[in-house]
Order: sequence, then structure tokens, then C-alpha cells
Amino acid sequence: MQAARAWLNQDPDPETQAQLRALINAGGDGDTAALSDLHSRFDTRLAFGTAGLRGEISAGPNRMNRVLVSQAAAGLATYLLRHAAPGVTPSVVIGYDGRKNSHVFATDTAALMAGAGVRAILLPRLLPTPVLAFAVRHLDASCGVMVTASHNPPNDNGYKVYLGGVNNGAQIVSPDDKAISDEILRVAADEHVPHLPRASYETAEETVVQAYIAETASIAHTPRAQVNSVYTAMHGVGWDTTRRVLEKSGFDLPTLVDAQIAPDAAFPTVAFPNPEEPGAMDLAYETAREVNAELIIANDPDADRLAVAIPDISSASGYRRLSGNEVGAILGWRAAALATSDVSDPGALACSIVSSPALHAVADAYGLRFVETLTGFKWVSRVPGLVYGFEEALGYLVNPDSVRDKDGISAAVALLSLVSDLKSEGTTLAGYLDRFSEKFGHYASGQISVRVSEVSTIALVMTRLRESPPTHVGRIRVDEIDDFRWGLGDLPPSDVLRIRLTDGSRVMVRPSGTEPKLKVYIDTRSTVGTLVERRAAAQAALDELDRGMRALIE
Repeated sequence: MQAARAWLNQDPDPETQAQLRALINAGGDGDTAALSDLHSRFDTRLAFGTAGLRGEISAGPNRMNRVLVSQAAAGLATYLLRHAAPGVTPSVVIGYDGRKNSHVFATDTAALMAGAGVRAILLPRLLPTPVLAFAVRHLDASCGVMVTASHNPPNDNGYKVYLGGVNNGAQIVSPDDKAISDEILRVAADEHVPHLPRASYETAEETVVQAYIAETASIAHTPRAQVNSVYTAMHGVGWDTTRRVLEKSGFDLPTLVDAQIAPDAAFPTVAFPNPEEPGAMDLAYETAREVNAELIIANDPDADRLAVAIPDISSASGYRRLSGNEVGAILGWRAAALATSDVSDPGALACSIVSSPALHAVADAYGLRFVETLTGFKWVSRVPGLVYGFEEALGYLVNPDSVRDKDGISAAVALLSLVSDLKSEGTTLAGYLDRFSEKFGHYASGQISVRVSEVSTIALVMTRLRESPPTHVGRIRVDEIDDFRWGLGDLPPSDVLRIRLTDGSRVMVRPSGTEPKLKVYIDTRSTVGTLVERRAAAQAALDELDRGMRALIE
């Protein structure tokens, strides 16, 4: 109760003030539910890590709100000032999307950064995350902050941090996350938010957005054929920028999923604004059927991810959403084919350890280096000599010279350009996927996600797999198990197991970094026989490993 009253005294938001005041009053009257709620909010605080901050908008240190964001901004400002070169004023560029409170969190950050002595530049309006990632490099800023919760539930928001200079505009990694977190905790302990100094900040010119549009449009050549496509922004901020990029690239504009095209913090047509979630693409399928579309492209709400669907007569909806691994592999093939050969440094294709090994086969075929990283684009984007990178969770980096983060808009342009070329040759994306399987082998991938009520359950399962390693998964024999717990090769330590099977298949097991889930990633491959036989063999192995892993972990 004491902590809640102290928090209330520095909260500038009338909505969270009223919420907290009601809980304090009810708790003071002995309401056990109110006291339990207060414990949930005040027993701990949202941890600032390599993903920055992300959580539900509500009062208290374990939620996203103006007090927490103010403390984060002041702590980050101190970190930037401590790490600036002598005589150099550090700078920060700040972006925000269309979620609840994104604008106010961004303007609080800008004012507090300026008040602390950091040059603060606010992007001119709500914009996609890739524009902010671009702006860090374009403006040569010391730091970037993006206020977004990406594809989280509607009442969430978050705070992503990028670093310039030697970090090239990539998201923070250790040890910077710990150093920033320490400064935030010091502010929370020693400072009173209303007393933190504020000052006026700059607003970036529209030329920053125009530069992003020009750079992104340049990754595609003049279309050889126009594509009848459908686009959804999933109630996010992607469409305006995407439209301008497509116009500059010379593409006909897609048919829009009108109900999802404008930013709307309530996300009224989707239970969960993530293109991977069941039902999220239903309106896009409906629109596509109406216009007989050849392609569906979807961004998540902050437009850093891309989902793709193609016609499929075997599907009830008439369309099939491609997996992130399928899109990642074909965009990787495109990138490898376009890469300029450099004997001294052939460049690298990169993906996370849980993404499909198909990219490795592409790299080998084109004489490029292949690099695996830990999960997260904070790692993928830092690979030296990067030509292209992806993650199976719909994240693709096709323009590393401009943006050091996943970018759903540039990926959409690259994909449209590919489909346009294929159409001019009389084929489709489905046909291109078949060609991939014929050239590199057919890859199949699957995922098991087990949600637990007690997080400790996940640790018990991981311990059991380590102490009693399986000799078989289903009927397929295990060759070896790699434990990333102490680091492996060039990779830092991570709570991940990689199970290699005798048939060349691979299983990855790891706890989710954001939810109480144990996640299993299964990848199989077949290079023998006809295309039909390859598909059948890869799928049979996938089914067997899925059954076997469920028996081992559930």
C-alpha cells in the first residue's frame, strides 16, 4: 500500500491515477482481490532487457505506463550521456505506432531526453518500426526508441531500443541492456518523476520518411508484370508507408482489406493482431476471393513482419498462408541470386537457430557464408557482411545497408518483385516453391508450443531432457544432442537444446522468451526421388518427430 501511494503521487496519467486510487481504497478496506492485484503490480517491475520493455498498459511498476516510461527515458538518457565521447552531445530519434498511449509515451521520452541534455528528435507522425530503425542510421543518431508492442494484445505497449555508432542501428544486446537497466533502476529509486527536467525537442522533417521510401523502393526493379494482390495492415501503421513505396516502385496498388487498413488501437476485427494467429487473416482471404487475387500480403501492426498467402484450391479459404520458413527460404534464394560475388568476402546469409536449415543449402549453392544466431533480430542483424537474414516468426531483413532490423515493408516489395518476375515467365510463387524443393531438397517444418501454468515446469522438462537424453524421437534414432547452455561455437550461452537425428532431421527445444511456454521446432528434409516423393518423405518424418517430441515433453 505504501509503494502504491508513492507511485500514485508521481503518476501524471488521470486514467491510471483513477485505477490505482480505486485499488488503494479497496485494499485499505480489506478487499483481498484488490490487494492481490496490487501485489501483482508492485511486487516486481517490468524488466528492461534486450527486448526493451513490453507489457499491459496499467498502473504500477510491473505494467506499461507514463511513470515507468519516464523512468526508462531518464535512465536511458543517463546511459547515453555516460557513454558519449568527450565533448559530444548524444542524440536519440524516437518513433511511435498507433497503439494506445504510443504518442504520449514517445513525447514524454522526447521531453525527458531533451531535459537531460540529449538531443531528442521525434519522428513526424505515427510510423512503422522499420522507419525508426532506418532513421537511427540515416540521422546518425546515438540511439533509437520505438514505442510499440508489435503484434501483442490490444492493451499492451512496449519500448524497443536501438543503438547507433559501432552498433550500426541494431537493437541492444548484452551488456548494454544491463547497463541501461541499472540506470533505470537508479532513477526509479532516487528520482521523483514530476521533478525530472523536461525541455523542448525537435521534430524530424518528412524527408526522413521520404528517404526510407526511396531506399526501400530501390530494392525492386521496374515490374515486368503487375500482380493482382490484396493487402492488410492488421489495424496497424503499415499502409501509408507501404503505399508510397509501392507507388515509387511502379507496382499497381493492391486491393485493401478496408476494415483493417486504418490504425486502430482497439484492433476490432482480430482477437490477436498477429498474422500467425488463427483467424487473423480471414478477412484477407475473403477479400482475396472477391477479386481472385494471386497474392495476399499482410503486415503486423508495426509493419516489421510480413505474412504471405497464395491461392490453394485444397484449402477451405481458397488460400494458404506460407510459413515464415517458406518465405524466408525463397527470399533468401532471391537474395543469393542477386548478391554480387566478392572473393575476399562473399557475404553472409543468416537466420536464427530455430529457423529452417534451408537457407544453409542456398548459401552453399551460391558460395556465400551461412551464419546461425540466437533467436532475435538483435542477433541476426549484427552478422558481419550480411546479405540477407530471416527468422521463422515472419521476420525478414532484405536491405541490411539501410535497416538493421526485420522490415515487413521492404520484404513485401522484394516478394512482390519476385512474384512479378515469375508471372512474366508464366509461373507462380507455388511453382517457385516447387523449383526450390527440386533444386535444394524439400524442407518441412513444424512447431510444438506447450503453455504451462507454472513456469518451473519448463525448467523441469529441460532438466529431464539433459539428464536423461532420449536415444530416439519416435522411431527415429538420435545422433547427438547439442546443449547451448554454456555457449556453442561462436554463440553465447542460451537455454536451448538441439537434437540431431540420423535421417538428417533436427529438433530445437527452448523456453519462450516472452510467454510461459516451452517451444519445439522441428525441421526435416528430403532430397531423394520426385517432388511428390520428397514432400511425402519430409512430411512423414515431421509427423513422426512431432509425435515423438510430444511424448517426451508433455
